[in-house]
Amino acid sequence: MEYVFSKKVDLTFEQTLEKVRIELGHEGFGVLTEIDVKATLKKKLNAEFRNYTILGACNPTYAHQALQAEPWIGSMLPCNVVVQEFDNQQVEVAAVNPIASMQAVKNPALLAIATTIQDKLKAVINAV
Repeated sequence: MEYVFSKKVDLTFEQTLEKVRIELGHEGFGVLTEIDVKATLKKKLNAEFRNYTILGACNPTYAHQALQAEPWIGSMLPCNVVVQEFDNQQVEVAAVNPIASMQAVKNPALLAIATTIQDKLKAVINAV
């Protein structure tokens, strides 16, 4: 099972980030964290890196359900969505596959929640 699902897009990096934020909102997600990996690596290591942003997305309803079903599931939240631009200016958006990431958790109550979140994240990726 793949641990992410992704899509290459015909948008700029900035346009893709904006579109992802909008589509996450349409699926009930908010962005809790935003990590600009390029800026962070430059600041901390003085290293050059491509445009790469990690959005920590959370759907409060399903996060609440997951936390009720499994007390330590917070260690796997929020759901990360990555927007990156490769050297050839190709932009790609990818999201974690929640079913794959939760396989290690032996709690069947999480499967329905993970399946719903997977469907919503796939809808985000497909809409970008």
